[in-house]
Amino acid sequence: MEPTRPARASQRKSARPGTPGPGSAHPVEHSFVAELKRRNVIRMAGLYLVASWLIVQVSATILPMFGAPESLPRTVVMLLGLAFIPVLVFSWVYELTPEGLKREHEVERNASITADTARRMDRATFVLLFVAVAILAADRFVLAPRREAQAAAANLAQRASATAAAPALPDDKSIAVLPFVNMSSDKEQEYFSDGISEELLNLLANIHELRVIARTSSFAFKGQSLEVSEIAKRLNVAHVLEGSIRKSGNTIRITAQLIRTADSSHLWSETYDRNLDDIFKVQDEIAAAVVAQLRLTLLGTPPNAKPIDPKVYTQLLQARFLASQRTVEAAAQAVELLRQAATIAPTESRIWEGLADAYRLQASVGGIGNAEGYRLARDAAQRALALDPDDAPAHGALGNISASIDLDFPAAAEHYQRAVSLGSTDSRVLIEAGRFASSVERNDDALALLHYVTAHDPANPAGHYHLAAALYFARQYEQSAESMRTTLRLSPGYAAAHCVLGFALIQHGDAAGALAEMQAESPAWRSIGLPIAYHALGRKAEADAALASEIAQNAQDDPYNIAYVHAFRGDPDRAFEWLDKALQLKDPGLQTVAPEPMFDSIRKDPRWLPFLRKVGVAPEQLAAIRFAPKPPGS
Repeated sequence: MEPTRPARASQRKSARPGTPGPGSAHPVEHSFVAELKRRNVIRMAGLYLVASWLIVQVSATILPMFGAPESLPRTVVMLLGLAFIPVLVFSWVYELTPEGLKREHEVERNASITADTARRMDRATFVLLFVAVAILAADRFVLAPRREAQAAAANLAQRASATAAAPALPDDKSIAVLPFVNMSSDKEQEYFSDGISEELLNLLANIHELRVIARTSSFAFKGQSLEVSEIAKRLNVAHVLEGSIRKSGNTIRITAQLIRTADSSHLWSETYDRNLDDIFKVQDEIAAAVVAQLRLTLLGTPPNAKPIDPKVYTQLLQARFLASQRTVEAAAQAVELLRQAATIAPTESRIWEGLADAYRLQASVGGIGNAEGYRLARDAAQRALALDPDDAPAHGALGNISASIDLDFPAAAEHYQRAVSLGSTDSRVLIEAGRFASSVERNDDALALLHYVTAHDPANPAGHYHLAAALYFARQYEQSAESMRTTLRLSPGYAAAHCVLGFALIQHGDAAGALAEMQAESPAWRSIGLPIAYHALGRKAEADAALASEIAQNAQDDPYNIAYVHAFRGDPDRAFEWLDKALQLKDPGLQTVAPEPMFDSIRKDPRWLPFLRKVGVAPEQLAAIRFAPKPPGS
């Protein structure tokens, strides 16, 4: 018997399994919808839509990274939309077989694998849906907070840049003293040229009608190949004093020139050949010439340099140069030089003042213990004041010691008031006085002093940092964040800057942005910031773990900080427990306990005011402190 020949394609359709003939009792299965299902067209529609959504999300993220035009993601969406109908038509017309794609009517019904294809499409759709859900979750809980933080940062940076981009025209009575170039054959003599430059700067700064840019900002451009006009533009000054120094033994040659930055013209220049014994006379001559050229002689006699024994003058300059490096080794060398100088000229107050700063520096960088460092610093500062009661930096040093170590706020106020009233333009003195004013809730005075510092020392990150801190304590959180971002632009690694910026963002309602800042902070301050940021985001487990780690590692060093973490978390009992520990250990952080916003949640607790009285900063105690500092020239 011969095999039966296959019927024509047109005759096969009615004979396929599951497809009834003309007399079928289920004509509904002939419906168009049923055929769409059988040919997997509906499955293809779902798979295509899910895949298209993923393509759109990925392209929107990746294309901007390669500088693609903004219209390109929209073009992708349009193309995917236009392709939707052709894809469905293709799914209707063609069928996937083991031999590849074939037109649907060319496939034997009993050879069709549409059921297997359907299962594969279901699995593919499930996988894509799972990926889609994962992407949605990542976008909602990880990427979106970061985008918001970056957008907030960009907004603040843009506003700060806009402010900086249009500075006020420089006052004609303004000047920056650039570091004089060391022309000596011995490059180790650079400390001497820097020291002379700083002495000239300090001399001119005594003229309060003349705005003199402080050392930190004037020296910030040292070693950079910038035109004088560009430096003047950045510092917003109308004049620049620059020069060079050549030192050989006891002989020095100083060349100085005064430049008007508007047209780069030289108003005055002079060369001085002198012995080292005449250095102060040379400084006086240069200062007088600058004053005359700036037509400020109507203000009175130009200030004169205070002479010092030439034998110890170079040691004093070298010690200042070393101290500016802020390392353990450099601080120890500075102390040793100043001790040697003190044996040669024991009645020179500036040596003892320098020792007070050097000892505090040693303690802060870990060269010696806090107790020993501050004890030596106190003795040196008192020795300086015994020799010169009007030594402003020595008063500033004793003010810092009184507030942070003794918690004797009236004594600190007396020293700071005296330092500022002496007319000191030293940024260190003004910053410490401003910081103290903020801690005793004299917000207007604090901001006035610190705004003065940032105006006269604009490239000094310390000034912007402490201004940001004062604004934070004054509850001006947005302005605080702007100032702290300026600090980080000037010094990206400035200790605690990211952390304090994070605190300001939390108080301003941006917990996600705060977490990003805490994660960018150095380990010491990150350990304090993370439990607060996690708590603000409602991530309790992570907040608890971060706080436990901080307590395990730093219970003896950070009791005050741990106290305000507990206060922010709404745990007053633990907050007061750690505040008591801070008081027992004399934690320097307690000097800012009164204005600290993190303690706002426990201010109505009956234990709050008694604790403030123990520290000495209860409202009535602060009101009794006589302290009303004014910026120089006010």
